[in-house]
Amino acid sequence: MKKYRFLYPAVFIKEEDGSYQVMFPDLDLYTDGQNSSEAYLYAKDLLRVYFNYALKYEVEYNKPTAIEKLIEKCKPNEMVMYVDAYVEAE
Repeated sequence: MKKYRFLYPAVFIKEEDGSYQVMFPDLDLYTDGQNSSEAYLYAKDLLRVYFNYALKYEVEYNKPTAIEKLIEKCKPNEMVMYVDAYVEAE
């Protein structure tokens, strides 16, 4: 089996109640969490599951956008971080 590492920027949006929405703009994927730590863990898991599926079924996917481009567009309640996922596939 081959091992793959995927690294994508994610936008973390802090809501008024303290929870976070997470968006992967390049992949049109979304998740959330009650706090930033939970949101980050869910984002990592989502990315891993997505790429397991993409590799297994040979789904095409977008390359990651430069993080600087996303940071430029951030609002005060948003932050951009890289999220990585490790996947094994044949």
